[in-house]
Parts: sequence; C-alpha cells; structure tokens
Amino acid sequence: MSNYRFHILAFLIVVIWGTTFVSTKVLINNGLTPIDIFVCRFALAYALVWIISPKKLFANSLKDELLLAALGITGGSMYFLAENFALSYTNTSNVSLIVCTTPIFTYILLALTSKDERMNRWQIGGSLLAFAGMALVVLNGHFVLKLSPLGDGLAFAAAWSWAFYSLIMKRMANRYSSKFINRKIFFYGLLTIVPVALVHGFTLTYDMVSTPKVLMNLIYLGVVASMVCYILWNVVLKNIGVVNASNYIYLNPVVTVITAAALINEKITVFAIIGMVMILGGLLMAEKMRGSLER
Repeated sequence: MSNYRFHILAFLIVVIWGTTFVSTKVLINNGLTPIDIFVCRFALAYALVWIISPKKLFANSLKDELLLAALGITGGSMYFLAENFALSYTNTSNVSLIVCTTPIFTYILLALTSKDERMNRWQIGGSLLAFAGMALVVLNGHFVLKLSPLGDGLAFAAAWSWAFYSLIMKRMANRYSSKFINRKIFFYGLLTIVPVALVHGFTLTYDMVSTPKVLMNLIYLGVVASMVCYILWNVVLKNIGVVNASNYIYLNPVVTVITAAALINEKITVFAIIGMVMILGGLLMAEKMRGSLER
C-alpha cells in the first residue's frame, strides 16, 4: 500500500508538466523564443540545485559521468529541440500524439535490455487502452492528421529521446542522489543547447524578464516544473518502476486540454471526455491487476 503515495506523486508531477503548455504559450506571446525559455528554466533549476547539492562535483567514474551527460541530452536538450522544432514542420496534434507514444518505446527498450521490468498482459492491455484514450484526447474530435515526414520524424525522435532517458535513469537512480543527478542533467542540458542558442540567437532582454507575468511563469517553469519535478520524478522511477511511471505520461494531454479549456477557452469535445475515461481506466487496470498478480 505504501507505493500508492508514489503513484499519487507521479500523477501530481504529470499534472504540473501538463500545465506547462499554458506557461510556455504565455511566454512566447510575450516575445520569448523556445530556446530562451529552455535556457532560462534549466539555468534557474541548475542554480537552485547547486545551492542544495554543491559538494560532489563529478561522478565516481568516467563512464557514469558520460551516462549523466546522456541524461542531460536525452531528457533535456535533445528532447526539447526535437519536440519544439517538430512544431515548426507539423501540427500540434501530430506532435502531441507522437510524443505521447513515449511509454510504448520505453517498454520496447526495457524488453530488449532488462528482464526485471517486463510487462504482463494486464499492463499491456491497460497501456493500450490508455494510449487509445490519449489519442482521442489529443485529436479532440478532429480525426484528420496531415503527415509531415520531417516534423513527424522529429516528434518520434523526442519520444525515443525520453524513452532512452528513462532507461538510463533506471540504471543511475540507485547510484547517486536525485539532487546530484539532476544538477548534472541541468548542466549538460544547458551545455549542449549552447551551440543551438548561438546559431538561433538569445533574444531575452531585461525588459521582458522584469514583466511580472513573464517572471512568474519563468519561475514556475524553472523551479516547479524543472527542479522540483525532475528530482521527484527520479524518486517515482526508483519506487514504482519505469513501466508504471511511464504510463502516467498518457495523462499529460488530459491536463493540457483541461488547462487550456479553463484558461484560454479551448473547447473539450465528447471524444476528449471519452478519451480521459479510457486513460484512467487503462491506468487503473494495469496497476490493479499488477498488484493482484504480485499478491
């Protein structure tokens, strides 16, 4: 029963990540570029984690340090760049739908590399039901997808990137503290985004940051959605496993749709409501049947 508190924590983290869509949109409407936003949120998160975890500078081995760098790339710069550049070449529905296939790619990698956390038939069924529901939520009644090889390919790259992030994190979570791991993630994420920032430019100005609306949204993204949520997500992965944690990603578009409806008046169709019920049913089925089999 004690594990249920980590499921609640996973749910809350995904709720927060789902609301970042609105914060990001507010910042873009105030003149910030996606690169500006990424650099600000990761720099703020890195500075704060450094304050609470300043002592250990490097991993215990070069191999581990390289794995931490891979976490910063797959869970930071590569994921961010692939997802955001995908939006430049294809529509939002395509990107949202493809990126939310991350749990499926995670399961494939786990099946190929690990015997400890393979899915049983109930988890597979629950995941498929949740995925179908997620597709209904993302499409929200509009069942026409315009294919774009480049844009859709970049979205798939983002999904695979987070899947590799989850797999590497599974390996590293028990070796180092969550604070140390995430300080490294933010550092290497920033380091590897610099070349892109130099090419595309960094347009943030003092006048932008001094605007209360911009400042508050940057703090929310940097402190809450990045520093706090990344650290707690490591705790979730460690306690309920990659499979169960990844399933909660299906809730991300649900939160986004509800938040968008509440704050920017986007409509929710009956298809989206049916999809939400399917997602919750899939998650409950996978977790309840898994618990029954374990007992």
